[in-house]
Amino acid sequence: MDIYNFGKELIVEAGKFIEMRMTKEFQIDSKSNPNDLVTDVDRETEQFLYTKILERFPDHLIIGEEGHGQNIQDTKGVIWIVDPIDGTLNFVHQGENFAISIGVFIDGEPYCGLIYDCMKRDLYHAKYKNGAYLNEQALLPAENIPLNQSLIAINPKRVLGEETRSPFFKIMAESRSVRSYGSAALEFAMLAKGQISALLFLRLYPWDYTAGVIITGELGFKTSDLYGRELPLLSSSSVISGNPKIHSEILEYFTGDKRLYEYHEKIHGS
Repeated sequence: MDIYNFGKELIVEAGKFIEMRMTKEFQIDSKSNPNDLVTDVDRETEQFLYTKILERFPDHLIIGEEGHGQNIQDTKGVIWIVDPIDGTLNFVHQGENFAISIGVFIDGEPYCGLIYDCMKRDLYHAKYKNGAYLNEQALLPAENIPLNQSLIAINPKRVLGEETRSPFFKIMAESRSVRSYGSAALEFAMLAKGQISALLFLRLYPWDYTAGVIITGELGFKTSDLYGRELPLLSSSSVISGNPKIHSEILEYFTGDKRLYEYHEKIHGS
C-alpha cells in the first residue's frame, strides 16, 4: 500500500480512536495561554498516529503539534506534518467542529493532504496533481468570486492589535460577511467545498495549513503569506488562501503598510 492510501486509512482509524476516547474522561491543560488548550486526547491521538506511521514506514519523519519532530531542521526525506485535533477549543466546548490534519511532503515537495472531519466522518483528500476529493466525490474547481461577493473566514480576535486592525478590518468591511469556525483545517475544507471564498490568518503553523494547501491547490486556489510568499514547512506563517481573484485582491490591502510588515516579520522570526 502506498503512502496516500495508507494515510487515508490511518486518518479514519485515528478518527475512530478519538470518538472512542471521547466517551471517557480526559484532562484539559493550557499551553501558551489560558485559551490555548490541549487535552489528553490530543496527545494520545498524536502518539497513535506517530506509532502507526513508524510501524509502516520506519524511515519517515513526523512533525506533530503536540511535540513530535521538533528537532527536524530540513525538509529532506518523507515528512508527515500532523495535527491530531485541529480545533481543540471546539472539541472541548462543543464536542464537534474539529478535524485531524495530515500533510505529507517528500524532499520538501507536496505529496498528499488529508483532513478528516471526525464527527461528520468526512474525509477530504488529495494526492498532488491528481485532484481533490470529499470521500469518493471529486471536488469542483475554484470559482473567481470577488471579495465584495464573498463569505470569508477570519479570526477577528487575532487581529485586534494596533499593528493589525486597519487592513484586516478593511477586508472584513469589503467582504459580504465574515465567519470564524475555530479550526483552520475545517476552514480549508470549507474553501475546498466552495462554502467560503477565502480564509485569512495572521499566524498559523505547518500542522494547521499544509494538508489544506495541498487539497485546495488541486482545485486552483492560491495560498501565500500576507506578502505573496510561499508558506514554510518548518515554521509559522500568516496565511491567505482563496480563489485567484480574491487572493490578489486581499494581497493589495497589505502593500505598503510598513508597521504591519515589521510586526509580521517579528512574530514569525524573520
